[in-house]
Amino acid sequence: MVGFTTTVPLEIIIAAGRRPVDLNNLFISDPACQSLLDEAELAGFPRNCCGWIKGLYSVARRAGIEEIVAVTEGDCSNTKALMEVLQLQGVTTIPFAYPYDRSSATLAHEIAKLADHFGVSPEQTNRAWRELNRVRRLVHEIDRLTWQEDLVTGQENHLWQVSTSDLNGDPETFAGQAAVFLDEARRRPPLKAGLRLAYIGVPPIFTDLYATLESLGARVVFNETQRQFSMPYAAESLIDQYRRYTYPYDIFTRLADIEEEIARRRIDGVIHYVQSFCFRQIEDLIVRQRLAPLPILTLEGDRPGPLDARTRIRLEGFVELLKGRRR
Repeated sequence: MVGFTTTVPLEIIIAAGRRPVDLNNLFISDPACQSLLDEAELAGFPRNCCGWIKGLYSVARRAGIEEIVAVTEGDCSNTKALMEVLQLQGVTTIPFAYPYDRSSATLAHEIAKLADHFGVSPEQTNRAWRELNRVRRLVHEIDRLTWQEDLVTGQENHLWQVSTSDLNGDPETFAGQAAVFLDEARRRPPLKAGLRLAYIGVPPIFTDLYATLESLGARVVFNETQRQFSMPYAAESLIDQYRRYTYPYDIFTRLADIEEEIARRRIDGVIHYVQSFCFRQIEDLIVRQRLAPLPILTLEGDRPGPLDARTRIRLEGFVELLKGRRR
């Protein structure tokens, strides 16, 4: 297995014949994910440190992952320290950096370094790129059925798209499962009309956000970062694909994509999720100015688990506000 801290050029790992593992997915899907944070704190991680970082550390150690690609630029600012702690414990770490200025030359250099580490040629990488894009197109169709035909729930949309970061470690099996889901979804009656929400920011650490929203009469039809994991572009090359991938770059690059999708998907309101102790909380200032006058609710999460009472009350109030606006 090759673990990674956030989406990296998956094609290289697949071309090398290795099994990719997104540590975030491994952490949040663990039934004992709360205990993983406790383990990290017992190991010395501070309480006021991002819950995702602590979860990544513990799940990597528990799963026995010996090699990790760590994204040192374009993601969490704590990843460098996490990488050093894992190195101390004998884990091989490979740094990968997304250039802040989205330079094609710099990105090509980073991709080439990663390919050299795994002993993969450009031809092998390109073959994997074409094959993985065939699999990703199935998830693009699941996304279209969510917002255009109202056949897929926000939770299902989230899970399928977030899983494209590592394709559950097995692209062919993933493709078969996605095809079966698509066949089943197309036979459903359309979901009841309700409020249409955009979810922006990193995937939630809450476990029941989507179900709660749907119980209130609102449905997420746009999951920003999860959709980015699925590489939803007609890219001309591998480098072009990871240059157009918005998550690791500046907030204005992300907002251009967000604004386009908000207009296309007829969004009533936006939920902006921010993780406690994350630098991205500051970006909420920019998000609110750029997306005004669209109603925005900022949610903050810390540890995995169901919504707390205060957050649920805020969601209920936000949904009522949107219903009033629609009336």
